[in-house]
Amino acid sequence: MLIFTAAVMLGVQIPNFVDQYSKRVDAHAKEVNISFNKYVEISRKFGTGSIEALIKKHENSSDLTFQAEAEPIRQTYVRKKRFDAELIALKGSFWSQAFHVLIDSDHEILKDTWGNYSANVPLNSQAVVSGLSFGLLASLLLELFWSLFWKLFKRERTVKPATMKVKRAEPYIKG
Repeated sequence: MLIFTAAVMLGVQIPNFVDQYSKRVDAHAKEVNISFNKYVEISRKFGTGSIEALIKKHENSSDLTFQAEAEPIRQTYVRKKRFDAELIALKGSFWSQAFHVLIDSDHEILKDTWGNYSANVPLNSQAVVSGLSFGLLASLLLELFWSLFWKLFKRERTVKPATMKVKRAEPYIKG
């Protein structure tokens, strides 16, 4: 029961962690869009509207200042694409989000979320289902482990048949 209860409490935290991860991705995406939109405006005003063309224009400039600006523009563009991809991956059901965070999350954001995680017990259906699922899975795995453990390491007792010495009674003959 203790393992089940601990697993339920841990499982209840999964939706909360996924939610905090999603909010962190959203905040980073909004922050990078503010910077990126300024480059888009410059590209539209003085070029073709293409960020790649703006980066090339800066790289090919004879002015060293413009050449140096090419790398920050590229980094902002790459960062924007990275966060946009994360936002797309986090759309969908809770279980697809949780699977994405577990398997294919952005390691920088995951580490940041873990470092700043604030635990709480949300009272919603996702938390209840997640907690009970995690608790049942942990209990099942523990039971399977113990069954396997006892089967492998339990010494089998060999039962020897009892040998009873039966005294034969002599027939009683009166005579």
